[in-house]
Amino acid sequence: MTKNLPRRPRATPSQATSYVTAPPSPVEPCDPLLDFAPVPHTAPRRNSITPDRQRRFIAHLAATGIVKQAALHIGASLEALYKLRQRPGAEEFRLAWDMAVDRGVSRLEDCALARAIEGEERMVVSSGKVLGTERRHNEALVMFFLRSRRADRYGRQVLPGSPLYETIKAQVLAEYHASRPSKEETLARLNAKLDKMRERRAAAEALFAGDKED
Repeated sequence: MTKNLPRRPRATPSQATSYVTAPPSPVEPCDPLLDFAPVPHTAPRRNSITPDRQRRFIAHLAATGIVKQAALHIGASLEALYKLRQRPGAEEFRLAWDMAVDRGVSRLEDCALARAIEGEERMVVSSGKVLGTERRHNEALVMFFLRSRRADRYGRQVLPGSPLYETIKAQVLAEYHASRPSKEETLARLNAKLDKMRERRAAAEALFAGDKED
């Protein structure tokens, strides 16, 4: 007789998340982005990308910024969408597509900028135990935004001869010379070491002479 064993719970697949991702922001039906002339179909078929599907594609693309996700959302292949984009009469569809990508990228940039400024709350784990949390900042992300948005200050190269280079050079040399001992200090340290060596040698010679007398 076999016993009914309890079923093991299914493992939930882990989803990798990036520090710049965020839930999609829905596009309202009245959004001007959706007010474009769809690509016409002279003989539409069952799987044709109809005007309604075109608008749903553009709306999801604007919300996510990812063409593949928008294609999956309407159940169309990337190949079919790119072919539709190149068809005669697709001028407004192409423009809406490009504007939707720009909107999605702008959203991504805003999210990344917020993370760069605010940082991320992460768990501190030691020996398998959670000790607490700490806020970490992505320094590379911060510098990326500083160089792109404040290029006049952070994007320039520091080359020899430039005022910034010469200022830094002067500061480094001043710190170096300040930390170097003077000639008198160097001689005093050397003499002190020589005196200790003489004392050790004299002590060793005295000990050796005493052993010989015994």
